Amino acid sequence: MASPKELRYSEEHEWVKVEGNIVRVGITDFAQSELGDIVFVELPEVGTELKVNEPFGSVESVKTVSELYAPVSGKVVAVNEELNDSPELVNESPYEKAWMIELEANDLSEVDHLLSSEGYDKLISE
Repeated sequence: MASPKELRYSEEHEWVKVEGNIVRVGITDFAQSELGDIVFVELPEVGTELKVNEPFGSVESVKTVSELYAPVSGKVVAVNEELNDSPELVNESPYEKAWMIELEANDLSEVDHLLSSEGYDKLISE
């Protein structure tokens, strides 16, 4: 399962897609497969200010609860409300339908510190 090349990745298994100064965040296919069936997603409210590596929510599966960490600093400008009623989208479509938040990035250079798809694939194969 190769990670999409156009995305960047955190060591905590979040993915990032940059569109202008907006950063879309979700969890990786590897993360959802390790967690198992997702039953609940807790996300911040629009307007919340996040700092890089700060917890911003959680994903609950039948096995465990896992914290979500902000891969970049910024202000939450959108939350995927669909995950409230359909948390299983995280399992079914981690890169398309199950994005979690969109941030207005404070400093886009923080993205440069994230892993490429090759780097992330290497991390999860170890």
